[in-house]
Amino acid sequence: MSINKFSILLLLFSSHVSISWAQTVIFADKIFTVTQGTIENGVILFEGSIIQAVGKRDEISVPDDYKEFRAAVVTPGLIDGHTVVGLSGMLNVPADQDQLEKSAPMQPELRAIDAYSPNEGLVSFLRTQGITTIHTGHGPGALISGQTMVAKTLPGTVEQVTLIDESMLAMTLGSVVSRNFRSPGTKAKSIAMLREELLKAQSYTRKMDNEDASKHPDKQLRMEALRRLLKGETKALIHANTGVDILSAVRLAKEFQFKLVLDGAAEIYNHLDHIADSGIEIILHPTMARASGDMKNMNMETASHLHAAGIPFSLQSGFEGYVPKTRVVRYEAAMAAAYGLPFDEALKSITLHPAKMLGLEDRIGSIEVGKDADLVLYTGDPFEYLTHVCQVFINGVLIEDLCDKEK
Repeated sequence: MSINKFSILLLLFSSHVSISWAQTVIFADKIFTVTQGTIENGVILFEGSIIQAVGKRDEISVPDDYKEFRAAVVTPGLIDGHTVVGLSGMLNVPADQDQLEKSAPMQPELRAIDAYSPNEGLVSFLRTQGITTIHTGHGPGALISGQTMVAKTLPGTVEQVTLIDESMLAMTLGSVVSRNFRSPGTKAKSIAMLREELLKAQSYTRKMDNEDASKHPDKQLRMEALRRLLKGETKALIHANTGVDILSAVRLAKEFQFKLVLDGAAEIYNHLDHIADSGIEIILHPTMARASGDMKNMNMETASHLHAAGIPFSLQSGFEGYVPKTRVVRYEAAMAAAYGLPFDEALKSITLHPAKMLGLEDRIGSIEVGKDADLVLYTGDPFEYLTHVCQVFINGVLIEDLCDKEK
């Protein structure tokens, strides 16, 4: 890290302290802006946490007192569309595995912010790989496992790093649920249990929406989480991989009129026509995931098929039950590009598309004036295996200076 003492980092990101950033200029052979094309021989200027200027070197006047950095390639900070990092830790022992509570199959009241550790080693590892924002929280394995959140991959306290404290409600359809709980044991039982709970939430919502406050029931954490889903304030993140489970998730969303994000979606390539005009969002499984269990029919070309069908999607690191506990979305996007996804679309799948899905496209996901100065500097093509991440800026602050470490 370019800042040696953790206490200094805490000071930098405390909301109670006036923060002072350096005036910075980055010169790059190529800038992949994502939204404004590729700029050759480009310049990025920022002072504070916001990008001030982006363009060709001969078009932008660079003040003499700006701190200079040079790179072969610059991209926006990368975004992991779905992970459990920060709840799942690197030690792989019960004490640092908080991503799934197995005491009951449905617990929508569980909040990711109550378990997320910004200083977890896996968070800093992802940051060294250029990932500056993660959508994380309770993971697959329960019918309703809890709420997700969005955070910058900064050290500090959860309050300091969080962008969205309740983003989605994580659910799971598939065989993993019956392995974790005695009930449900079948697909039909899973849907029946979810429908029953959502019907209760509909009744609760009607009562809470009564203009006569004296008729409101006592607040229930469980019902409040489902109420926010039914009112469109959050989305349902439904992990489903088989065709049967994917279509069941779509049917459930239609019945209860909630916003649906399909997670995993290994067999989605068989249902592209059904999904194309539905407005359903997709966080596709890691390209190099293992083809087993409910994912036995996964396809490494699915990302390119989604693109060809005009369906936007994000890529994810997902959840790995073994050390080192997480994948790196940059490599997953690179493999998707190797299997037919155009380079620009592969980059969008880990930048702009997840930013839009999370409702944060005005801040992150591309290199534009006015957006957060979350930037990654590379030695070459970001999808080449031998390319290294050199510097990582988050909110305009140099958080990782990895090339200096190697000297």
